[in-house]
Amino acid sequence: MTYHPKSDFMGVMMARGFLADCTDYQALDEALNKGVVPAYIGFDATARSLHVGSLIQIMMLRWLQKTGHKPITLMGGGTTKVGDPSFRADERPLLTPAAIDDNIAGIKRVFASYVTYGDGPTDALMINNAEWLDDLNYLDFLRDIGRHFSVNRMLSFESVKSRLDREQSLSFLEFNYMILQAYDFLELNRRYGCLLQMGGSDQWGNIVNGIDLTRRVLDHEIYGLTSPLLTTSDGKKMGKSLSGAVWLNGDMLSPYEFWQFWRNTTDADTGRFLKLYTELPVDECDRLGALEGQEINEAKIILANEVTALLHGRAAADAAAATAREVFEKGGIGDDLPGIDITPAEIGEGISVVQLFTRAGLVKSGKEAKRLIAEQGARLNDAPLTDPGRMITAADLAEPIKLSAGKKRHAMIRLAS
Repeated sequence: MTYHPKSDFMGVMMARGFLADCTDYQALDEALNKGVVPAYIGFDATARSLHVGSLIQIMMLRWLQKTGHKPITLMGGGTTKVGDPSFRADERPLLTPAAIDDNIAGIKRVFASYVTYGDGPTDALMINNAEWLDDLNYLDFLRDIGRHFSVNRMLSFESVKSRLDREQSLSFLEFNYMILQAYDFLELNRRYGCLLQMGGSDQWGNIVNGIDLTRRVLDHEIYGLTSPLLTTSDGKKMGKSLSGAVWLNGDMLSPYEFWQFWRNTTDADTGRFLKLYTELPVDECDRLGALEGQEINEAKIILANEVTALLHGRAAADAAAATAREVFEKGGIGDDLPGIDITPAEIGEGISVVQLFTRAGLVKSGKEAKRLIAEQGARLNDAPLTDPGRMITAADLAEPIKLSAGKKRHAMIRLAS
């Protein structure tokens, strides 16, 4: 695409790799250049924390505010009761209202690290779509909103089409989700003057629906912008690690483990991730991403430090880096190293080292632990572990022991008192 943006926000989106598509580049760019543009991204409350897969959207909201515009974080207190079917193979489990409220409370804590909330013209707003969805009158909604939607067109959207092509069930409840999301955009425009919805490229159909609905009902011109769906250079979905989801809440994933996730970025992804997830200048990101050999590891440490500092604060990032140095360079234990506590009752006469590797989240299964040992990738207190039948007793745990899977993943095993 050869469009040259006039607004700072569009310039950042394009230069740093955030932009996949836009409904009208020029008109949106002109609106951004003219004054403060309120823009939103929706987040469904399906867990107590968002994970790294949502961080690209959070960074978009941060850049929006930094370039003089107004971010709206829309919590899906209403839509979470339905579930977004986009590109899923099955229906989401339904949550109770109390569970949804708990999840929203957990998610809110993350946003405060990235955007500033308040009453000023560019201060962020936190809004819950239950505000207008919970009390909808079904017949009025069908008459006033439902009539603007063509089922033929809804069936043509890729998120729905892919489910139907695989002959997987799509409930009427889920089919309604795209109407509710479109209605969100309409209400945000009507109540808060919101002009832009952003999201991952899998949300394109839902975003376009909202734009069409708002044009039909209010005759207002609004816009949509999507980011690429990120995969790592080896084709894996962004936000997953060997031990599960990379959560953003510190009580669900420690700052050290979060830091470690970024330190383990592959060489090929380092420059791209620096541009997306840090605020270092683009030229510096390109320079760091082009390093090779041992030097690229320094770039990864910079990436881990900067991303962790944005979420958890500079002190937590520095502490994580110090722990990593202690563990990797000095062979030490490191106070912040993740670990588990084992009770004497659990140990009994002894507990297998294979079971401990699995319990510590270093591997997903006993079979994987045995393979790791066979391939000489497992260490116990920094010494090679060669016997998959090794048993650990309570006496062995008089002092904490360190398990290592490869050179980068470690965990402490402690005896619970």
